[in-house]
Amino acid sequence: MRELNRIHMNGLRAAEAVGRLGSLQAAADELGVTIGAVSQHLGRLEAALGHALFARTSRGLVPTEFARSFLPRLTTGFSELEGALRSARLDRVNVLTLSVAPVFASKWLVPRLARFSELHPGITVRLDASTALIDPDRSDVDLAIRVGDGNWPGVATRFLLPQEIFPVCAPALAAKLHEPLDLTTVPIVRDANSTLKWATWLAPFGIAEDALADGHTFTDAALALDAAIAGQGVMLAWQTLAQDALATGRLVTPFAHRAATGLGYWVVTSATTRPSKAMGDFTSWLESEIGRTRDAFP
Repeated sequence: MRELNRIHMNGLRAAEAVGRLGSLQAAADELGVTIGAVSQHLGRLEAALGHALFARTSRGLVPTEFARSFLPRLTTGFSELEGALRSARLDRVNVLTLSVAPVFASKWLVPRLARFSELHPGITVRLDASTALIDPDRSDVDLAIRVGDGNWPGVATRFLLPQEIFPVCAPALAAKLHEPLDLTTVPIVRDANSTLKWATWLAPFGIAEDALADGHTFTDAALALDAAIAGQGVMLAWQTLAQDALATGRLVTPFAHRAATGLGYWVVTSATTRPSKAMGDFTSWLESEIGRTRDAFP
């Protein structure tokens, strides 16, 4: 360890982050410091090593020949350190950190967590409500649940459920809906941030999306669902959002047709680190619960 004693760790972290992320700005953001600080750490490290790591060009920083062999070894080393620290945390307390979208957490996962706790009382769940795709190797997140096509680089994925969309509304409003064309005569509740389109569901019926009536608009799917439950209009929903409201009769599906979005629900974990027992227990339970949701939409 003599070589480590003469090199400041901040310089190694800065070099590894710049090499992996490709820019001073991205490295500064990840490390939580300024660009100037990253640049200073790099300069000191290069002086201590006696090697230039990056050539400053008009295209930005370009790794030198020495750096192309040096930096990957740094990344491997820091990954090992991260794994060791994560193991120490898991040995100290059995906390499972999950990253899930806020609406998935509030409308599907949280109401079911009591069943997981009954099966695994020794595991404490910590929820990180976020839609950002995390890197399990560089965060404290053990497992994420995401909606997408599953083609995310650098992570392991496990398919759970295809996403389907369909209209939902309060029972009183459903009494006015006898055929899809009737959707043009009632208010439509919209989620302004949703990427899901009414056109996808309407296409088989030859109805244009712009033929739908106006209605209240929200920037959160959970609020839009609450508006639909309150009878304020028809919403375009999906399984994990609407299942509980449908099961209790607060919402109904006025039409049987469900449209595939081409997306699905996935468990996202590290591609390089072996899952812990707690992660395996949670994934098994999650698949069982997702199975119940799948059965509710035959």
